[in-house]
Amino acid sequence: MSTRRSVSMLLAALVLTVLPARSQDWGQWGKNPQHTGFTTAVGQTASHILDDVVYDPFVAAEKADPNGFGDLLVHYQVPLLDGNNVYMEFKSGTFTTMAHWDTQTWNEKRLQWQGGGLVEKWSFESDWKPVPFGTNFGGPFWEPVFHAALTGSFVYVPGAGGSVFKLNKTTGAQVARISPFGAIDPDTFVAGPLSVDAAGNVYYNAIKLTHGNAWNSDVNNSWLVKIAANGTSQTATFASLTPGAPAGNDKCVGVFNLNQLPWPPAPDAVAPAVQCGSQRPGINVAPAVAPDGTIYTISVAHLWTRHGYLVAVNPNLTPKWTASLRDRFNDGCNVLLPANGTPNGCRTGATTGVDPAQNRPGAGRVLDDSTSSPLVAPDGSVFYGAYTRYNYAQGHLMKFSSSGQFLTSYRFGWDDTPALYAHDGTYSILTKDNQYGDVGSYCNDPGFCPPDRTTWNPSFPEAYFITRLSSNLVPEWRWQNTNTLSCSRDANGNVTCVSDHPAGFEWCVNAPAVDGTGTVFNNSEDGNVYVIRPDGTLRENLFLDLAIGAAYTPLSISADGKILAQNDGHLFVVGN
Repeated sequence: MSTRRSVSMLLAALVLTVLPARSQDWGQWGKNPQHTGFTTAVGQTASHILDDVVYDPFVAAEKADPNGFGDLLVHYQVPLLDGNNVYMEFKSGTFTTMAHWDTQTWNEKRLQWQGGGLVEKWSFESDWKPVPFGTNFGGPFWEPVFHAALTGSFVYVPGAGGSVFKLNKTTGAQVARISPFGAIDPDTFVAGPLSVDAAGNVYYNAIKLTHGNAWNSDVNNSWLVKIAANGTSQTATFASLTPGAPAGNDKCVGVFNLNQLPWPPAPDAVAPAVQCGSQRPGINVAPAVAPDGTIYTISVAHLWTRHGYLVAVNPNLTPKWTASLRDRFNDGCNVLLPANGTPNGCRTGATTGVDPAQNRPGAGRVLDDSTSSPLVAPDGSVFYGAYTRYNYAQGHLMKFSSSGQFLTSYRFGWDDTPALYAHDGTYSILTKDNQYGDVGSYCNDPGFCPPDRTTWNPSFPEAYFITRLSSNLVPEWRWQNTNTLSCSRDANGNVTCVSDHPAGFEWCVNAPAVDGTGTVFNNSEDGNVYVIRPDGTLRENLFLDLAIGAAYTPLSISADGKILAQNDGHLFVVGN
């Protein structure tokens, strides 16, 4: 047997082991414990909107809120699928302002496909609340995600005080409330999506914040939580999982002052120090679980986004290893940025490759407005999409070995859990690849970082791609969205368009889906669902509704190939 065929069979076997027993269901963030976003089902043709259900009635108010600058800065759950059933987040209550998003109520509903549409079967009201609105020191400015998970006969739903509700998925009846931290404490939060492994264990991150001063003072505590199928729970503090990390009062490397632009101030300049804050989970991070039981999550210094770790944890919640996200990139000044001394470039004389804000190699930053979560590949490698400002806010997709060695990166990673497609004895990574415009290269001062990226960096212009990368993060193909039309649909279904986006539209998918043929499904800010063949050519697209400024949303594919997409607070079912 050839080596290539042996490797191919091994990869195929590994892919089968990472999928739940009903491999064509979609039970959690990224579909499975490894977050590969892959289903063996074959996606239908995106030719018709089969149903349209509103799950967020507050969209107009959210976009009108001054904290959102006209954008819909809300993260939403992926539609969870089990046969003909769809489990989805629905919001109710009262919307007052984004700064007090806790006046809303979050519900999990079971919908069933009947007679050509989705019919509500039950609704469960949770007492879960998001962490508080952020400040200049940290925390989220985009509404955090409320995210349930399916396993066996149950759906697990986040609750208040770091608790989780266990519901009968058929009836919606509450089976148990699991409270690892005892009495419900309003300052303790489930801080991201729930994940489930093949044995039915549930994992999530939790955080306890200072009442009334969540982001300007250090975190009180934070945990990785494991709930066994029998309802017992274990916790491990992030302090115990990140030995050797800077402590809450320790100093981290800061950034230069704005009055010192262009950065760095001198070739040998050293940025001032800042208080780190204790390590705690990134908000919206869904833990991933490898086939060997290793749990992966992401930590960050509470007061400083530039000091984070990929954290590997043994099944018994003891630390396995940590890998720093710091000092990993050498593609800043004179590389992805224009030449030193030119607009959008660093100061004349700056060292090639450094992040101009710190004058040292770039760090993968953990932002609380991101939903990036670890992806575990069949060979044990782990991928994480981190943020970096200096490359036009695109971030980096980072690859680590199963033992924590940093291997390589790609120049886009912001708010993205990529999908994985195993094929031909290897695998490919599918990711959005936004080359943002109107942001400046590394700062917000138009005198030094003009927003017209294309003019000042024509070799790296504003453009928007879906990219397939090799296992070593080398592009295999890139499909560019060149649509310039902003379209809208009236009450009668008529669509009108105007050409106002000469560089195209950014991709607003934060967890793409890949079907059994390697076809990738994505949603874009232009309001379309795009379906791209395994060879990188467009198969079709379907207009749903314009979604300019919408926060990134995931999609899923049902066992019979229906596409479950989100747009402007609507759940769209798309298919033949």
